[in-house]
Amino acid sequence: MKPRAAAQPADGVADGMADDAADAWRPPAAESDQDIEHSLFGEILDWMLAPLLLLWPMSIAITYLVAKSIANEPFDHALEDSVTVLAQQVKEINGKAVKRLPGSARDILRADDIDNIYFQILGQRGDYLDGDRDLPPPADEEPRRAGTVRFRTDAMHGTQVRVAYTWVAPDQAGGGGDEAPLALVQVAETLEKRARLANEIIKGVILPQFIILPIVLALVWFALARGLSPLAQLQERIRARSSDDLSPIESHQVPEEISPLVRSLNDMLARLSLSIDMQKRFIADAAHQMKTPLAGMRMQSELALRQTDQGEIHRSLLQLAKSSEAATRLVNQLLALARAENQPRGGGGLVTLELAELARSAVRDWVPTSFTQHIDLGYEGPADGAAPVAIAGNPTMLREMLSNLIDNALRYTPAGGSVTVRVRADAAHAIVEVEDTGPGIAPAERQQIFERFYRILGSAAEGSGLGLAIVREIAIQHGADIDVFNNPRAPQQTQRPGSLFRVSLPLLRDDDDDEELYLG
Repeated sequence: MKPRAAAQPADGVADGMADDAADAWRPPAAESDQDIEHSLFGEILDWMLAPLLLLWPMSIAITYLVAKSIANEPFDHALEDSVTVLAQQVKEINGKAVKRLPGSARDILRADDIDNIYFQILGQRGDYLDGDRDLPPPADEEPRRAGTVRFRTDAMHGTQVRVAYTWVAPDQAGGGGDEAPLALVQVAETLEKRARLANEIIKGVILPQFIILPIVLALVWFALARGLSPLAQLQERIRARSSDDLSPIESHQVPEEISPLVRSLNDMLARLSLSIDMQKRFIADAAHQMKTPLAGMRMQSELALRQTDQGEIHRSLLQLAKSSEAATRLVNQLLALARAENQPRGGGGLVTLELAELARSAVRDWVPTSFTQHIDLGYEGPADGAAPVAIAGNPTMLREMLSNLIDNALRYTPAGGSVTVRVRADAAHAIVEVEDTGPGIAPAERQQIFERFYRILGSAAEGSGLGLAIVREIAIQHGADIDVFNNPRAPQQTQRPGSLFRVSLPLLRDDDDDEELYLG
């Protein structure tokens, strides 16, 4: 056997304990945003109302622009008619533009109770002919096309006005053949009527929205409350349950969207029910098993108190020591089984370890017991130079598993027999075998021996029936398979087939073994 690694100095252990104590308390972490509870009702309401409240101002702005466009259109037509009529009053005499606008026509043109109307007629060279002198002309760079009415927005005495204008062609004024425009005719008005009409349109559109929007909000609120009512009903049904009612929730009474959640809850309830049943059975079995050693200890102590002979007292005390040892072993195995059952599935706290060294160390612990029982306890590991048998496991739990397998083999092997622990590996598995030369296990009982407190009838070996149950739980935690066979190496002349327990654990590949091996 290879020598074990040297123990760490005691002061190093003390320092480690001091560091652990210093790090035992840490201030609570700040609550993250993900830990804050959210209301499903409020979440849906936010996602519905936020776009609505964002779109509403945009709707008002678009409505205002459309209203202005609608208000401009009829008044622009009226301005266009005025410009056309006024242009018809411009004639050409001797190559010059002459206006023929009577006073009554001027009064009709300016007749408006709301807006101020302005007009202007300019000659071919920009000379003033009639109208308002202050009305600004169009830009010089603008092309002068006769017969086309155009519109622009300008200012008159500091007030914004809408201007319609056109150029009068010589042929339109009486013919002359000159392509240059004969005159410029403009008609302008202030925007009061347009603003009033736009405001009326906006009031007609926006005011109903102030009435409709609260109604929409109320309907959305009611629809959400109505749609989420099955959740409230489900909550009430769950609250109405008694604390010990772990029956499945009826999924046909909930909407389709909640059915996956209900099915998940039912799966959790089933696992919880199974766990509680296991705990109840464990407590009941433990209480039942503890009665025997405790009753024996009480009886032996009472017997020792009544004895006066020192020899009898000594024998009673010896029996009391045996009973206390059995009770201590039972309690330790119960704790080990509880510890194994409460390990996280899939292996929380697994480390990379070397199975051969762990098994060698476990065998070394049982050598004194094998000497006492006159049993040959041996160990067979991989050949020298072979690759390490690396696995991912919890060293404490695996050592407990090996100890229970070795203890079980030693208990059922008679004096003069042998127990061998063997570690090897194949292509995908790390294999540990414990074989003995005991009475063997019948094939019909090879699955039942892993149940709690199961004892083979007719067996004279002492035990609580928990060792192999612990082995099974630890194997399950590590994703291992456990098989039981007759020992092929047992001596045939003794008529004892012996037993061989084989545990196959997943072997770590070379590319997975990145950490330093843990040596038990």
